[in-house]
Amino acid sequence: MAIILASTSAIRKRLLEGAGVAFGTEKPLVDEHELKQRAPGLAREALAQHLASAKCLSVSAQHPEALVIGADQVLTFSNTTFDKPRSLEEARSHLQQLRGNTHTLISAVCCARASDLLWQYSDRAELTMRYFSDRFLDNYISTVGADATMSVGAYKLEALGIQLFEQIEGDYFTILGLPLLPLLEFLRSTGEIGS
Repeated sequence: MAIILASTSAIRKRLLEGAGVAFGTEKPLVDEHELKQRAPGLAREALAQHLASAKCLSVSAQHPEALVIGADQVLTFSNTTFDKPRSLEEARSHLQQLRGNTHTLISAVCCARASDLLWQYSDRAELTMRYFSDRFLDNYISTVGADATMSVGAYKLEALGIQLFEQIEGDYFTILGLPLLPLLEFLRSTGEIGS
């Protein structure tokens, strides 16, 4: 494939497919936890870019002829960076902390070829959760199940997670973890997709 998405994210894959981009996928060989531990002083936006670049370059080294797309997302609230919850109990705890408050999602995307980083972009969105009841939260967790552990905020905005929110400011694709419009513009500028 001329384009490879360095991700196993189902939503990122769906977004690119929906945009008509032909691509393959490959799981990057990076340890996100270790990368975060080695970069404790990075600002949130720089951290998101650092993670996206590491994923991108990991796959680019294996496929130097391909244009590789890497992406990552960081959630911050009250000077804390949240990781994907490791269990449903942790997902519930995260949602209890975010309930009734505004948090920030920062999404970063980059492209590389032959281990050379060609382009980077990041964007942020502000999301305010409504103050939902514990009963609603319990029902939400039991309904979405393990999906609550698949995203950094324990929600999928494109699904039942939308019911957690009262206000959203920012680009929809940024919230989903792939700033799609700037990425498509870059792919057009390089001739990877039609203009």
